Amino acid sequence: MQRFFPFEADLKTISPLSLAYVGDGVYELMIRERLIAAGNCPPRKLHAAAVALAKAPAQAAAAARILPGLTQEEAAVFRRGRNAHPARRIPQSASVEEYHQATGLECLFGWLYLKGEGQRLRELFEEAVREEEADG
Repeated sequence: MQRFFPFEADLKTISPLSLAYVGDGVYELMIRERLIAAGNCPPRKLHAAAVALAKAPAQAAAAARILPGLTQEEAAVFRRGRNAHPARRIPQSASVEEYHQATGLECLFGWLYLKGEGQRLRELFEEAVREEEADG
């Protein structure tokens, strides 16, 4: 996956919440593209399906699916995001643990995206949504 705006940055110096901010957008875009690729349907249905896959409990479940296959470096990035303390309030639809797991997933996806690791992003995304799509 090619970045839109190439820039040089030491990803170790970018805060985990900033990585999660980018990763949230990357994950959401991957979900939307995946839904469109699955077939044309009304935007209302697309939105509902995207929200179901992007909400914190679904992301926490996705994180649990991919964690066993992460490299040591990827797992460290995930933990950085999971252990970050966001300033915003945790949504009522998620537990504190789910929200932290989701932040870890988003941090990892943001880090991989900024590293230019498109193939790895796709591999992890496929694993992340595999069971969720089968259940949904």
